[in-house]
Amino acid sequence: MSTLFRDAEHESFYYHMLAERQCTDSYHRALFYTLGISKDTRAHIHDVFDFASGGIKPEGLSASWQTGSSIRTCRLAFNLWNGWSQVGEERYSTPHELFDCGFAPYFFEAIRLRYPDYCRNQAPSFRPKAERSR
Repeated sequence: MSTLFRDAEHESFYYHMLAERQCTDSYHRALFYTLGISKDTRAHIHDVFDFASGGIKPEGLSASWQTGSSIRTCRLAFNLWNGWSQVGEERYSTPHELFDCGFAPYFFEAIRLRYPDYCRNQAPSFRPKAERSR
């Protein structure tokens, strides 16, 4: 089953991170796929993931470079990684809050990567406009 990528940079980042971590379990696939969607999270990967300890860095959500979309991206990535949601701010980790942006089709793909056993028959159905016109 093919994976839907937002652009070439997203795809390159994803495979580079998996190779660097030398781990391709569903947790890493979903995390790096999700964090690779946004150019901002790709550029600031070390602000949101600790490569030394192999864990997320929720404090990165308050970084000055964060945008509405990149915060949504991080929240979903963190939740797919280990179920994380910010104490007292759990409502920001709901589908209503997270999927209210242009990254929604890729967020569905991230969920498919994280839960492959439950999404086997769920092929990506979204294709960017440029791809549909071919």
